Amino acid sequence: MLLQPKKRKYDITLLTALLFLVAFGLIILYSTSAYNGEVKFHDAFYYLKKQAFATGLGIIGMFIVARMDYHIWRQLALLGYFTAILLAVAVLFVGEEYNGSKRWLSLGPFSFQPSEFAKVAVILLLAHIVSKNVKEMGKLTSLAKVMLLILPIVGLVGASNLSTAIIILGIGVIVVFVASPKYGQFVFMGALGGGFMTIFLALESYRLERLEIWRNPEKFEKGYQTLQGLYAIGSGGLFGRGLGESVQKLGFVPEAQNDMIFSIICEELGLFGAGFVMILFLTLIWRFFVIATHAEDLFGALIASGAMAHMMIQVILNIAVVTNTIPNTGITLPFVSYGGTSVVFLLLEMGLVLSVSKVVR
Repeated sequence: MLLQPKKRKYDITLLTALLFLVAFGLIILYSTSAYNGEVKFHDAFYYLKKQAFATGLGIIGMFIVARMDYHIWRQLALLGYFTAILLAVAVLFVGEEYNGSKRWLSLGPFSFQPSEFAKVAVILLLAHIVSKNVKEMGKLTSLAKVMLLILPIVGLVGASNLSTAIIILGIGVIVVFVASPKYGQFVFMGALGGGFMTIFLALESYRLERLEIWRNPEKFEKGYQTLQGLYAIGSGGLFGRGLGESVQKLGFVPEAQNDMIFSIICEELGLFGAGFVMILFLTLIWRFFVIATHAEDLFGALIASGAMAHMMIQVILNIAVVTNTIPNTGITLPFVSYGGTSVVFLLLEMGLVLSVSKVVR
């Protein structure tokens, strides 16, 4: 049966927080993007209309997926993962380039980022493989084999999108960590991952340059976006300038509706507005944890854990980049930053978690 029994209910707290976040994201996106839309496309609603269309599709897909028995995805996990690999390879050869990054595939008038699909595919693959071999998860060799499964997609995505590759790798580590009865071996894996990242950064000079820009943004032309974002955060104070009153979005913060949107939230709504957004994200992460601990089986628990890892890593990295805590890696803020592909697949992922959830008292 694809449909769940009628007695099964969604996690209302998760669903409420999610819908609040989606609605808030659309409001902030319009406030942030109206100027750019008017200047570039002579339409202040340009970005909002595209995001609203993608959000509508995503919400429909979310409720369809939420009504389905999540166990059906176990049978499609391997197919989904290999599809993600093929799409990542296609990006390398026929991908569309935007702002110097080749991350998109075009299908007629539509374009999408396969890396967003890859995140969901990796969560399902790991949930399937780990739950099937849970008794072997205490062995270092078994952990290594599981992590090796996702290295092809990490490498392919990382060739053009390092930030997403980091997120996928982080999802893998956390899902395996949840299922492993031993923790000591993760120290070795962490050291190995650190060495891999060092070599990966050293292979391209522009990646090392990002480290220098992070340390001294005022000395580099490319540090302009970071500095303007910090000015926006600092000028917002406790309560902000007011919704729609940002100065930095008027061309000072490039593409303000994308990676740096959190800085505009801080400028317009202040510390309280930024805190409200963070509370919504913390609520989602908390409910993912609750759903994972009350899931009927390990497969469902790992799906919720993977979604929790995805949300947690992406939100932390985005805010860390905007506040210049870490080097700029081009990570969007889930449900808030502009990006149709991201919103659609995030909502489908939420549908998976809702399908796992049940009423928790």
